Amino acid sequence: MPRTFRFQPRVERVTGALDALAFGELAARLVPPRAPCAWLAGWPDGASILAFAPLAALRARSLAGLAREHARLAPCGGDPLPGPFHGGLVAALAYELGRAAEPGLVLPEDPWGWPELVGGLYCDFLVELVDGTRWLVLGEEPGDGRAPVAARARALARRAERPRALAPVRPRGPLERLVTPAEHARRVQAVRARIAAGDVYQANLTWRATRALEGDSLALQQRLCALHPAPYAGYLRFRQGALLSASPELLLAFTRDAEGWCARTRPIKGTAARAAEAAEDAARRAALCASEKDRSELAMIVDLERNDLGRIARTGGVEVGPFPSVESYASVHHLCCEVRARPRAGLGALDVLAALFPGGSITGAPKLRSMELIAELEREGRGFAYGSLLALDTRGEAWANLLIRTLLWRTVPGGAEVSLRVGGGITWGSVPADEEAETEAKAGPLLRALEG
Repeated sequence: MPRTFRFQPRVERVTGALDALAFGELAARLVPPRAPCAWLAGWPDGASILAFAPLAALRARSLAGLAREHARLAPCGGDPLPGPFHGGLVAALAYELGRAAEPGLVLPEDPWGWPELVGGLYCDFLVELVDGTRWLVLGEEPGDGRAPVAARARALARRAERPRALAPVRPRGPLERLVTPAEHARRVQAVRARIAAGDVYQANLTWRATRALEGDSLALQQRLCALHPAPYAGYLRFRQGALLSASPELLLAFTRDAEGWCARTRPIKGTAARAAEAAEDAARRAALCASEKDRSELAMIVDLERNDLGRIARTGGVEVGPFPSVESYASVHHLCCEVRARPRAGLGALDVLAALFPGGSITGAPKLRSMELIAELEREGRGFAYGSLLALDTRGEAWANLLIRTLLWRTVPGGAEVSLRVGGGITWGSVPADEEAETEAKAGPLLRALEG
């Protein structure tokens, strides 16, 4: 039988270096190099979470297995908890877990051969609230033989006082784009031909690039967050490597309010590059909001997400709006729209996630047929790129981003290799040159981060 653990939190407001240092610097000091950890930078619900020293690494290979892993950590009283995360599971889900949505759906394998689920169960974490206060949460005698809370707190305070310089990130070679612009244009035309034949209405098409680097993945995450601040940025380090994300997109928030459980997703469709001059930037934002092609693209995905959430919602429990809204980030403007649902009794966060996964904005419509077409054209697995980073706490509340604007990092002889993937939704109205320009705008902050 797998070992079970208990979560009895002890909470204290922190001072000194634990309170004064930036979260990225704290991660460098508190977590030994290559040790597993998770950093949710500004989420859930505006809080930042730095989780370290997991109780156990995940062994699950499916969402059903993930539910069993989550059940291994049981709440057991303790201090009232600050912030939205009440201890639990932080995990990355690969895009290929979506094959469970349809028997017989065949998806290519991840080119790096990584597992489809990684992460751990966490009872020790640091949380920064929206008001700027910071709190240390440590689990009392969780069941794995770790030192008492007081000793762990003293050790963390000592570590925080000792500087640890992160090795700066430097390129060791040129960017290698594995799909040329000409090949990407050919694939765009192939999708348009399938749309004309009635196979799909829209499919999200991507290309991948790699680069050899040296340095520390945490240093790269700090640089990425500085270049491209985003509401669902995150970092997860695990045995095989790390994922570094500056994602702007919410795949799922599953929380309880006065009316019961509520599930929200917020798909993004439609992109315009930012301009340096204010008047031109405002004009681009207005043009995006008025674009018939982009509004149509968003409408198709919102309808898809309504259908996905409708599978788990009680009658009349799905709402949409406002449509569309515009969100602006450091390098791009996006169209987006929120879809909300009240789930049927007895359904939890992982049931809702299974209905949504993988996200409609990075697959297409109809979802399963678009996934088949993507696999046929891309000819390799996406892995954690376009999957999700999930936090599921001991109460059953959950938050999951969509792993776009994400770098994957692995150690190789002499340094590291990073992989990135960018793409966009292809419709009948897509122009290959415009689609190429959109992917380059999305890739911009990732590529700048890799320059060191």
